[in-house]
Amino acid sequence: MIEYIKGEITDLTPAYVVVESNGVGYFVNISLNTYTALSSSSSCKIYIYEAIREDAYVLYGFSEKAEREKFMLLISVSGIGANTARMILSSLTVSELETAIATGNVSALKSIKGIGAKTAERAIVDLKDKISKTSEGVAQLPLMTAVSQVKTEALSALTMLGFKSQDSSKVLDKIFLEQPSVTVEEAIKKALKML
Repeated sequence: MIEYIKGEITDLTPAYVVVESNGVGYFVNISLNTYTALSSSSSCKIYIYEAIREDAYVLYGFSEKAEREKFMLLISVSGIGANTARMILSSLTVSELETAIATGNVSALKSIKGIGAKTAERAIVDLKDKISKTSEGVAQLPLMTAVSQVKTEALSALTMLGFKSQDSSKVLDKIFLEQPSVTVEEAIKKALKML
């Protein structure tokens, strides 16, 4: 498995990026959010999701781990493939997607090309418990954006230690509501005491 590719950007469009690393050029499909994040750079570190099928080996890239995690959650929903998930992440930011699912906003998902009412409803039902929620919902958007990377790293570490992702996520939500500027290490230490 490829975790990430770090290298020079040799070609960048809103649909894909070519990253040259050690003399090899990797063609990576990206979302508009990742395109925006990469557009002012000449080099990058891009997190990878590999889609290996009988007829193709396709790479999807994300500027941050949180976006890749949401992509993987989206493709786990019946009726949402990799390209549809990329379309969703091109239309909504990670925090907007989290809020839409947490608040059950079907119309926000339905407004995206390729997403019908049934698929939007299925995505909300399937992902509501998996997407990190906050008690105040939309009012917490700036906080969610600021802490998402730290929370993602802390959640990943706790999951690797054997704790359930859902339980860890709830504990981390409480920690970040009380202390938004907490570091990854502090968050993990506090969560270990609470789990």
